[in-house]
Amino acid sequence: MLSLTDEQRMVLETLQDLAKSEFADDAFSWQGETPWDNIELLADRGFLGINIAEEYGGGGMDELAAMLTIEAVGEVCPDTAQYLYEQQMVAPRAIEMFGSEAVKERYLPQVTAGETCIAIAISEPEAGSDVASMDTEVTETDGGDMVLNGEKIWVSSVEDADAAVVWTKFPEGLGTVLVPLDDPGIEIAQHFTNMAGYTQTQFYMEDVPVPEEYVLTRGPDGFKNQLKALNWERLGSATVANAMGRCALSKALEYAEDREQFDQPIAEFQGMQWKFADMMKQLEASRALTYRAATTAIERGRIPARMETSIAKLYSAEMVESVVSEALQVHGANGYQQGHPLEYLYRLQRGRRIAAGTDEVQKNQIAAVLREDGLPPLA
Repeated sequence: MLSLTDEQRMVLETLQDLAKSEFADDAFSWQGETPWDNIELLADRGFLGINIAEEYGGGGMDELAAMLTIEAVGEVCPDTAQYLYEQQMVAPRAIEMFGSEAVKERYLPQVTAGETCIAIAISEPEAGSDVASMDTEVTETDGGDMVLNGEKIWVSSVEDADAAVVWTKFPEGLGTVLVPLDDPGIEIAQHFTNMAGYTQTQFYMEDVPVPEEYVLTRGPDGFKNQLKALNWERLGSATVANAMGRCALSKALEYAEDREQFDQPIAEFQGMQWKFADMMKQLEASRALTYRAATTAIERGRIPARMETSIAKLYSAEMVESVVSEALQVHGANGYQQGHPLEYLYRLQRGRRIAAGTDEVQKNQIAAVLREDGLPPLA
């Protein structure tokens, strides 16, 4: 059981009730489309950008509160949880952490009002997990202005977004810049549809101007600061995985109580009960790892620790694949049909092992910390 403040508990309980009353009927009908009706309702109720400062229209709370909103909503509607994750834990979070006041004032109020979203662009055709090999770069013109050139791929939400946080090279190393997607130097190459039905985009950048106030991170600490933002993204990804696991288990329990075979509900069979016990064990372990990493990060000044973050991200991705698969198994042929919530969850959850850093990258991070620092202290 999480130790929550009264305010955090009120947020959690209110959102659980809201999701069940307003989002349940249309859940699993979005098929990769942004659930704007739900987003607008969340914005109207003050739950969008709950961890963004109040001066930009947010709730002024911390990342733990944002993660609670993702999990509460995701148990009912995973697509809405996915949006909350992206707009509370990813690009807008980086803007608030490192952006100039001009950029914050320009974009964050629109995000918290549900009027737009911000994408994040990291991967390139030849640079995925190996970000150091990316070719996108910021250079200076003869006149001293900065311009951005390169390409990005597998970028989500481009069709809805006004801007993207782009990972790039500077002369002194890696950094990030905010790029308005309506700039004439942006060329959309193609759109892809992933197995969950979500659109991802490849685009080119040719001599896109970069005003100084649109630079988020650069210099000696540029990459270190990027990783702070990326670690919050990873904890958000773990929270989405936990929400999907909880959604799948809930549906499996309900089905098993209603479905009868051999003159009794299948929930009464011991083999089925063991499935539920194993699923619950994995889910609660994942949630404990995720929230421990988040609460520790908040105690450290909202800076997530590399090992704790990677462990939570890795375990949650493994957990949700196992739990959703077993929940589908409980439903039998019903769950295997196109259009069934479990069939969709099975496709949707698979992205958790890739997005925000693959399983292999997380294992490398864990091993690197072990080699550098040894075992963590017992207390």
